[in-house]
Amino acid sequence: MNIIKRFLFVLSCLATCSAMAQSYPNNTITLVVPFAAGSGTDAVARVVATKMGVILGQTVIVDNKPGASAQIGAQAVATAKPDGYTILMTTNTSHSANPWLFQNLKYDPMKDFTPIARVGELPFVLCVTNDLPVKDLQELIDYAKANPGKLSYGTPNSTSLVTSETINYLAKIGMTQIPYKSSPQAMTDLIGNQIQVYVADTGSGMAMIKSGKVRAIGLTGNRVYAQLPNVPTIAKTLPGFDLVSWNGVFGPANLPKPIVEKLNVAILDSLKDPEVQAKLALLGFVVWPSKTPQDFSQYVSEQLAYWGKLIHQSGIKSELN
Repeated sequence: MNIIKRFLFVLSCLATCSAMAQSYPNNTITLVVPFAAGSGTDAVARVVATKMGVILGQTVIVDNKPGASAQIGAQAVATAKPDGYTILMTTNTSHSANPWLFQNLKYDPMKDFTPIARVGELPFVLCVTNDLPVKDLQELIDYAKANPGKLSYGTPNSTSLVTSETINYLAKIGMTQIPYKSSPQAMTDLIGNQIQVYVADTGSGMAMIKSGKVRAIGLTGNRVYAQLPNVPTIAKTLPGFDLVSWNGVFGPANLPKPIVEKLNVAILDSLKDPEVQAKLALLGFVVWPSKTPQDFSQYVSEQLAYWGKLIHQSGIKSELN
């Protein structure tokens, strides 16, 4: 291709992208959530999608595709047409943890997606059943050491798994993992004492914590959470512990820049809306948007490395999938 043909090709591509951006969206947008209905991410997605639809002038529907630790939903978007009509709201499970937890992951979190915007943080809380005679993390550690083999913990997602196994490693205890397909199911079993420990997201667990059906004893992040002012951080007992469950929106790889920018603006404008902020606050969600898609991409890269470090440190073995 000579210089003139190359120049004309570039002009053609620019014109096409510009036309796409001007007409986009002219149809319904599907926001895929790789977790079950009733999960924290699902609840956040439905609040944000409604406002995005108003801003964009098109309906944004939430499509739950749970299963395989968020792999099913993530892969569906990774292989979708990059036209802006199929996007993904996901978390660190699919993009920070899965590459280290599964040996044959069918998507690459960096190469197969276009980062659009970080939405915020869904705090996770270390909870215990009311039948367990412990009131804080140190008492839980002491109980586990005095009663080896008697504690089990639920893991419907990567944050629950990595937090629990990191506590096992740092505290030198041996709680047993019980896998779950969904957060509500794990919480139900915690209330019923089928499991004794569960690191719950505030989106699906806040009501149970507030009503006293389970006991919250530690926050995974490194700062106190306003809605649970009396719950200390895990780091208070295990110095240096810091695990954030982030939430963000991606498109398939090669999503045209004008569409990325339009979606980014719609997401950020949604998060500025007082009504949206109030609804998300009720879910326990902390609004914490990235400034640009590029900032979000850098954050995702950093989190991928950080989660890999934690998973390697705690000795969690990757699985065949």
